Amino acid sequence: MIIYKKNNCMRRKDREMIQSEAIGILQNGEYGILSMCTPTNEGYGVPLNYVFYGNAVYFHCALEGSKLEYLRNNNKVSFCVVGKTKVLPATFGTLYESVIAFGLTSEVDGEDKQDALLQIIMKYSADFVPEGRDYIDKLIGKVRVIRLSVESITGKARV
Repeated sequence: MIIYKKNNCMRRKDREMIQSEAIGILQNGEYGILSMCTPTNEGYGVPLNYVFYGNAVYFHCALEGSKLEYLRNNNKVSFCVVGKTKVLPATFGTLYESVIAFGLTSEVDGEDKQDALLQIIMKYSADFVPEGRDYIDKLIGKVRVIRLSVESITGKARV
């Protein structure tokens, strides 16, 4: 179960979202930014395609790389998704909606890995699911799938 975290540091409480709206943005976002910490305590953020289901964020990556190294070192992360935005030039403002999910990452294998990849195909290539299944079967050994088990989320909007 995801805990909707009331953000006590949020200055504009009138812009805080309710949990269902925040989850909706997390489900429908096109991409998100995974924020991690390097072994030398530097921040590192990387944009990702992802899917949210079963109270978790899933994404795939190469078999090796900085992202995996950083996650092995510290699997506590945040994941930010920005929904709709619109700049308001005349008032020097912006309409926006965003969500930050917090939790721990772990690698998934077997049926969980295959299912997560299929969920990604269904999100981004819904008209090509049969071809996507073939693609998964062909390349499943050449990718890793990471699950971010979402422990809490916060959401904010100006609409």
